[in-house]
Amino acid sequence: MFSLENKTAVITGGGSGIGQAIAKLFAAQGAVVHVIELYKASADATLAAITAAGGRGTAHECDVSKQEQVVATFAGILSPDILVNCAGIAHVGKADTTSEEDFQRVMDVNVRGTYNCVFAAIPLFREKETGVILNLASIAALVGIPDRFAYSVSKGAIYAMTLSVAKDYMAENIRCNSISPARVHTPFVDGFIAKNYPGRETEMFEKLSKSQPIGRMGTTDEVAALALYLCSDEASFITGNDYPIDGGFVKLNN
Repeated sequence: MFSLENKTAVITGGGSGIGQAIAKLFAAQGAVVHVIELYKASADATLAAITAAGGRGTAHECDVSKQEQVVATFAGILSPDILVNCAGIAHVGKADTTSEEDFQRVMDVNVRGTYNCVFAAIPLFREKETGVILNLASIAALVGIPDRFAYSVSKGAIYAMTLSVAKDYMAENIRCNSISPARVHTPFVDGFIAKNYPGRETEMFEKLSKSQPIGRMGTTDEVAALALYLCSDEASFITGNDYPIDGGFVKLNN
C-alpha cells in the first residue's frame, strides 16, 4: 500500500522541515522527487539525503512567488503526477502591528506561490488526464491564533484555494486536498524560540508543546505520513477536503 512507484512528485519548500520530510518519504516510496527551493543549497541537501537512501530526484532553485520562474521550472519536469505545496513563511504580528511590506511578503510566498505552482501544474496534469495537488494550510485557517494575522490570512486563502481547485478540476481527474498542521517541531520553531526567548528555550519549548491538548508538538514525519496517504492511489476517492493534524487543537482545546 501507498506505493509511489512510477510517479513523479514535485515538492515546494522541500529543503527543510515538513517539505523535506515529505520529499524523503515520497522518494522512499518509489517516487521521482523534484525538490523546489528558493536556495538551491537547501534543495541539494534534501536531494543528497534522498540519493543516499537509494531514491531518485532533482533539485531546483526557484522563487515560487515569481510566475515566470515557476513555469520555466515546471517546463523542465517530465510528466509530473503529484504537486505538494509546502513553500511558505511565517510572520508574528497583529493587524495594526503588521506593516504593508510584511503583509505583502507573506501573501506573495504563501498565496501567490501556491497559486503559481498550481497554475503551472494543471496543464501538465491535463496532458496525463490525472493529477494530485496537496496544499499545506494550517489550523490558523480554522481557529484564531494570537499574533499571526498575516499568516492566518494567507492560510485561510490556501484553504479556500484548495476547495476551488478541487471543484474546478474534478471532472478532469485532478484531485486537490489540504493539510492543516498545528505546531510541528521544525528548525523554524527552534529558531523562533532562540530569537525571541533567549535563555528560556527549554521553558518556552515546553509551553508551546503543551498548547496542543495531546501535550506535545507534532513531528514532520507524522505530517509526511498523512501527505503520503492523500497523494497515493489509496486516496483516489478523496478531494476537496482539509485534514487537521493537530493533536486535538481544533476540536479539544477548550
